Amino acid sequence: MAALEAVLSPEWESRRHSFDDHWSETESMASMRSGSGDEYSIVFSAAGAYVRGFDHESPMSPYAEDGPWPGVLDEVPEAFRTCVEEPAFSDEDGMPLVTACTWREPADDRWKSGTIAFPDAATEDPDGAGYLFQLLVDRTPEAFHRWAEDYYEIPVDLEAVRHVFSSHPLTEEVVHTLNSEIVLADLSEDIAETGYPTS
Repeated sequence: MAALEAVLSPEWESRRHSFDDHWSETESMASMRSGSGDEYSIVFSAAGAYVRGFDHESPMSPYAEDGPWPGVLDEVPEAFRTCVEEPAFSDEDGMPLVTACTWREPADDRWKSGTIAFPDAATEDPDGAGYLFQLLVDRTPEAFHRWAEDYYEIPVDLEAVRHVFSSHPLTEEVVHTLNSEIVLADLSEDIAETGYPTS
């Protein structure tokens, strides 16, 4: 998704999805920011994967309880404690920006999360996970294609999206099909950041 958005939107500020293959010396990070306060971060390391989501309108917002909703971060393993305490995942006062959290260590056979008493069951998607992670749950090119055409309000070539979703190298042809105003060389910094293959 980050590679596709780099082609569709050369200006980083306008993109929703990003990936930094060298976020730290030992970690990579996928991220999303909606532009209206919603975001997620997924940190990949030798310790496994740590997922943090923040839906600013969620009834589980840390601002509603003056701290993270009980259970959301309480059981995060020590291996991911640096992620919980990461300043980039908090506001300027150090408040963790989180309404949803899950993690998976290398030996785990499933994703794990804390023991949470969710708000009133009548509240649909109380932690915002369904909304925040919808393109991670439906990982089809068609889902991204629909999203991209709606978000960018332009036609997006589905076959080019399928090409990238299959992790085939970016080529001049694919770049031109998605955005005729740039060439592959224009993406050198983005390609270096994401680690996405090129021809």
